[in-house]
Amino acid sequence: MAPTVVKTICCIGAGYVGGPTCAVIALKCPHIKVIIADLNQARIDAWNSPDYKLPIYEPGLEDVVRATRGKNLFFTTEVDNAIEAADLIFVSVNTPTKKGGVGAGFAADLNYVERATRQIASVATSSKIVVEKSTVPCRTAESMRTILEANSKPHCRFDILSNPEFLAEGTAVNDLFKPDRVLIGSLHTPEGKDACESLTEIYANWVPRERILTVGLWSSELSKLAANAMLAQRISSVNALSAICEATGANIDEVAHAVGFDSRVGPKFLKASVGFGGSCFQKDILNLVYLADSLHLPEVAAYWRQVVEMNEYQKRRFSKRVVDTLFNTITGKRIAVLGFAFKADTGDTRESAAISLVKDFLAERSYVNIYDPKVEHSQIWADLAEASPLTPRDKIKQQVTICSSALEACKGAEAVVIATEWKEFIEIDWEDVYRNMTKPAFLFDGRLLLDADKLTKIGFKVTTIGRSS
Repeated sequence: MAPTVVKTICCIGAGYVGGPTCAVIALKCPHIKVIIADLNQARIDAWNSPDYKLPIYEPGLEDVVRATRGKNLFFTTEVDNAIEAADLIFVSVNTPTKKGGVGAGFAADLNYVERATRQIASVATSSKIVVEKSTVPCRTAESMRTILEANSKPHCRFDILSNPEFLAEGTAVNDLFKPDRVLIGSLHTPEGKDACESLTEIYANWVPRERILTVGLWSSELSKLAANAMLAQRISSVNALSAICEATGANIDEVAHAVGFDSRVGPKFLKASVGFGGSCFQKDILNLVYLADSLHLPEVAAYWRQVVEMNEYQKRRFSKRVVDTLFNTITGKRIAVLGFAFKADTGDTRESAAISLVKDFLAERSYVNIYDPKVEHSQIWADLAEASPLTPRDKIKQQVTICSSALEACKGAEAVVIATEWKEFIEIDWEDVYRNMTKPAFLFDGRLLLDADKLTKIGFKVTTIGRSS
């Protein structure tokens, strides 16, 4: 049995992973037809918009879509047709943390994965390679294989692969162009190895072969969770040290720089901040915690749970520091929060530290001005409503103002909080900001973004993560 030559790819799911990944595959493999299918009509309409107002902001993504859409890249809501046409199917649907039932708050909700798998089994009349692209718990592929085999038509075989993504939002397109590694997991059977080779051939169009790692199916699934857990662990570790720095007078930038010079440690992900966010880190660690608990490994579960607890502590600690510094009360005071996305160069707000900060400020009955250059206003309102479900939206809108510029947000404020590391915040005319603020004017840098000495000379009372006041 020779490896399948893939001529048509279907991706079920047009979100943050499926959209950019398959757009880059289309660009790098002009001989392959790529169909991205999603039931969300509004999302597909955005991918197909004439003015390329895409549903995802990611630097470089628009150029990729412009170069491929309508040529060998297509977006559709006709999922069944896309499945039937494809030789290889990426399953790239959402796997949020469960909100109810067994494992609530920790386990991944695999409802969308199962629905997509059952749809493939129902529609397919020819053999397919099915690839897990979503981040899933270890051994999910076994469940998918069971469903596919139990519902397959005669002469229709399915080979399951795991191909987790390792994209960082804000640099996703570059990560796809020049990945550290592409990981493909398969069963160690002749059929599994052939399917693995078929997917390898696709990536080999632009990724050096030595960067394409082939492993067992379960190792691939666990590697994704492990990678994100260890990256988040580094952030929580340096944030824990930032608390010690503030108490002792040490400087977290200097400590992290010195530690990062050790070749065994390295400098990446040692930047102290108000806390990590995004769609992956917290979700994947909680998934790992649930897996360890399920395997009766309570000490392992407790170890990884602490990474998330430290992140929550860092956010609470920062908002408390704002209150303490503003004479132990922010009731009736106006605070400008600059940045609402969980990191720069993305419009994604999932698990953003800014949401927690604003929620805490509102609970203290302050007024909050919010500015972010990429996050839609509707998304900000939705996030704040979800964060405070017992507070009527009208009440939230009485306390919150969404501004169209950083200068507008800071005008009349008593404090400015840097919550996202957008580069434009470095270039603000801070002297103008200071003139238009209530005095004393406080500035809280939660991202180690600004020159504290320069701001202090202007007149600001500056508080920086990881430094004593």
